[in-house]
Amino acid sequence: MAKKLLFKLEITPALRKLQALSKTLVTTRALGAYRSVFKGKGLEFAGYRPYSQDDDASLIDWKASIRTGEILIKEYVEERDINVFFILDSSASMLFGSIEKLKIEYAIELVSAMANAILEVGDNVGIALISNKVITKIYPEKGRQQIYNITRLLVNPDNYGGRFMFKVATEFALHYLKESTVLIIVSDFIYLDKDWEYSLKLLTKKFDVIGIMTRDPRDRTLPEDAGEIVIADPHSNKTLLVDPAIIKPAYEKMIREQELEIEHIFHKNVADFIDISTDKSFVQPVLTLFRERALRWK
Repeated sequence: MAKKLLFKLEITPALRKLQALSKTLVTTRALGAYRSVFKGKGLEFAGYRPYSQDDDASLIDWKASIRTGEILIKEYVEERDINVFFILDSSASMLFGSIEKLKIEYAIELVSAMANAILEVGDNVGIALISNKVITKIYPEKGRQQIYNITRLLVNPDNYGGRFMFKVATEFALHYLKESTVLIIVSDFIYLDKDWEYSLKLLTKKFDVIGIMTRDPRDRTLPEDAGEIVIADPHSNKTLLVDPAIIKPAYEKMIREQELEIEHIFHKNVADFIDISTDKSFVQPVLTLFRERALRWK
């Protein structure tokens, strides 16, 4: 049933929406923040130009100036060869939704919009869908064709199911990706491995890691005045009859503590983290993330 629901994401209208969202992400301010967020490898010498009174005098190349009889300064351009790679949780828990969109439908739009924005500024983008194994992957590349390759992969319902294993994602990334890749992990971070913090530590030693937690409102709270309800584990298919009125406060407290702990572990390991709910737009949280990271580079 969940797989059939995924086909509600119509490709053409979705792409139009993604293009509109991408334009928001790459407005002048956002693009400037983005370029500061994902730093290139360094500076590359581009040539000489005449010195002006507004230039830093330390950039004057005196040998070239004497040779030409004109005061010249060196110009450099940022050497940009950035790989941005998404790991998308494709497990069964992402196929849940209590509102219009399933978590995975929301995540598909989020990843596609971010990928489109990154490709717009000329960087490489790749993706892997992972549950208890690597379902499918696309190596980072540039160009317009890449967004279509990624979108086709994302909207294929056969790529979803199973249980997300952080260790599998970690082993894949460590062996498949280049060092200093910007690694963006999109997941609901439900059913994490016991040693997932150690896995995250390994990732942050090699990559610039960003965690994006995508959760449905019902992941955080239970319905009010609903009477007894049946809840199901998406992995074991076990069900349990509960009375929300009785367990609601304890449930919400437990979930909040869990989410705060996940965020704390990301920050402790010098990784960025944002928390997004499927009933709200992801554009502003993503822009805020870019701007905050840009400020840290100044």
